[in-house]
Amino acid sequence: MPIWRLAAALAALAAYALLCHGLMAHAPGHPLTVVALFAPLLGMLALAGLQAGRHLLLLAAVLLAGLLAALTLAGRSGDMNRLYVLQHAGMHAALAWLFGNTLREGQTPLITALAQRIHREFTPAMRAYTRRLTALWAAYFVAMILLSLALYVLAPWPWWSLFGNLLTPLAAGSFFVGEHLLRRWRHPEFERASLVQAVRAYRELGATRAPGGR
Repeated sequence: MPIWRLAAALAALAAYALLCHGLMAHAPGHPLTVVALFAPLLGMLALAGLQAGRHLLLLAAVLLAGLLAALTLAGRSGDMNRLYVLQHAGMHAALAWLFGNTLREGQTPLITALAQRIHREFTPAMRAYTRRLTALWAAYFVAMILLSLALYVLAPWPWWSLFGNLLTPLAAGSFFVGEHLLRRWRHPEFERASLVQAVRAYRELGATRAPGGR
């Protein structure tokens, strides 16, 4: 990916995060806030359902859209605040389950499966490292849920909005970049892979696990 495209994508994500924070902090029950916060999620959920042929995902998107419409028409901003927190927790819980479920006996850890598709030589040390990294990501997602709930209970709502919209993606990006730099320092013997290769491996892995995949 060219540098200018990456910069443009990051700028767009930053602008979207700032918009969501402003709307959520000052008008959590406004219809525009609901649309800005949930339309991308509903779109991705519906698209995933269509691509994977999973009608439950489509049904979930429809039901969630109906619930959001009902709450918005009722104008109950307090309920919307809780719904935003539940959305944040639910997404992180799903990611924690996605990573953690692959750590069961007989399963291939998620990051191990991705790494096997990228590296031509996959050593036992890389297998052990990627398993630990999968567990760390699962623990990270759980920690984000606990921190989110603590902020919601103990801090003013704008603080949670700042955390949910701005600090959450920054934390994930910092974790990703920090792990990448630490791995290059601690394990220079590992074969290096680009971000493009990682994205391609993730898509291929998703295709093989979808109904009708290889």
